[in-house]
Amino acid sequence: MKVKMILPALTEAKSPFFRQIKYSLFPPLGLATLAGYLDPNDEIDIQDEHVEVLNLDDVPDIVVIQVYITSAYRAYDLADHYRALGAHVCLGGVHTTSLPEEAARHADTIFIGPGEDTWPAFLSDFRAGHPNTIYRSTRRTLLGMPPARRDLIKRHLYLVPNSIVVSRGCPHACDFCYKEAFFRGGRSFYVQAVDDALAEIERLPGRHLYFLDDHLFGNPRFADALFDGMRGMGRLWQAAGTVRSILQGDLIEKAAQAGLRSLFVGFETLDANSLREQNKTQNLGRDYTASIRRLHDLGVMVNGSFVFGMDHDDETVFDRTVEWAVEQGVETATFHILTPYPGTALHQRMAAEGRITSHDWDRYDTRHVVYQPIGMSPEVLEAGYWRAYHDFYRWGSILTGALTKETVEGTLRHLAYAIGWKKLEPMWDTVIRLRHVAHLRPALESILRGFGGHMSTEKTPFDTIPEAGLAINPVHSLTPK
Repeated sequence: MKVKMILPALTEAKSPFFRQIKYSLFPPLGLATLAGYLDPNDEIDIQDEHVEVLNLDDVPDIVVIQVYITSAYRAYDLADHYRALGAHVCLGGVHTTSLPEEAARHADTIFIGPGEDTWPAFLSDFRAGHPNTIYRSTRRTLLGMPPARRDLIKRHLYLVPNSIVVSRGCPHACDFCYKEAFFRGGRSFYVQAVDDALAEIERLPGRHLYFLDDHLFGNPRFADALFDGMRGMGRLWQAAGTVRSILQGDLIEKAAQAGLRSLFVGFETLDANSLREQNKTQNLGRDYTASIRRLHDLGVMVNGSFVFGMDHDDETVFDRTVEWAVEQGVETATFHILTPYPGTALHQRMAAEGRITSHDWDRYDTRHVVYQPIGMSPEVLEAGYWRAYHDFYRWGSILTGALTKETVEGTLRHLAYAIGWKKLEPMWDTVIRLRHVAHLRPALESILRGFGGHMSTEKTPFDTIPEAGLAINPVHSLTPK
């Protein structure tokens, strides 16, 4: 068969004037994983519109399109195009799962939930000549999953081609998170066998890894064994975790010893009432300052996540949040406007209250206000969001945050990472357009190597191996990341 797999570009990623590096970080892991279930003799083409111009002149037997909410309209246009040519079009992902009736109008087959069980069933039915119009995931397991087709990924187009996922979902259930909607009807958190995860890591060339798991520490027993197995590999890696996972036990120490150098942490809000409102109970009663201090003491930098527009927020929330994050020495921050994604508890609550003001999916990018806030106007909320980014990444804030570090080396590393991420965006735009992103990978690894350097000065085999050549890539099902 001839199979085409497409990751359409998010609307916010397609500016003709400016390209942010975050849209060229990771390859389409879900599609590479689905490709692993296909026959070796099948002709497979994976295209990612974030980093390449799509070729739409072909006529595949099957077209698979992964749908995010802000790529939905583009995905539907592509689906309609290929259906008109006679291809069998499959749509999957969290937006398809949340709004299956909408997606079904543009597809021959839709997938509800993860694809580890439904995709192989579809392939069997398709080859037999009777594919169904809808497949719902019920069996949740990563056992026996074939290796992702990393050879189909264009590694040179990504800053972080060594991204990997070793679990699905998250053990928590925050009201604003898409996770519960996507995994409805079965387990919403499950992990690979540790040996399989370690084997996947061993396949990856170079030194740097990025775990795209929603919560790598969500199963402490699994994470403990994983970090034990990674110790001595000489890897430098980044991941996501919770405040609770940082503060409890010694798991974070084991992660740092195994190479953790940067952690995405969902602080979301400094207000306990807002945490309760969004059912983010895992953060309640946790000492945010202590969690940051513990990470910094281990040589792990922090990417803090914050959400504005909760019902207990007022116009002071932006300045208070930015000031706190800068004073804590948070290296990078990601800000969001609260967004009621379809299928979430937040959406159900706001819809019942008549507060949702837009169903234009292009605006559901956490940059626009699509509901009526309580404590401020939509205009004030959007303006405050943009001001938070400006204030956190202004030169004075970067320097203030850097000077919280106890050593000159720590200060310089903070400056290098924060400046490289935001202040050099025109440079990123240029290298993305010239397709030279991979040339800056050694600089990223050098900065990460500096973090945590006080923990171990032992030279590893990876210090002498250049990142090159091996076209391989990672894991996920029809789940967007």
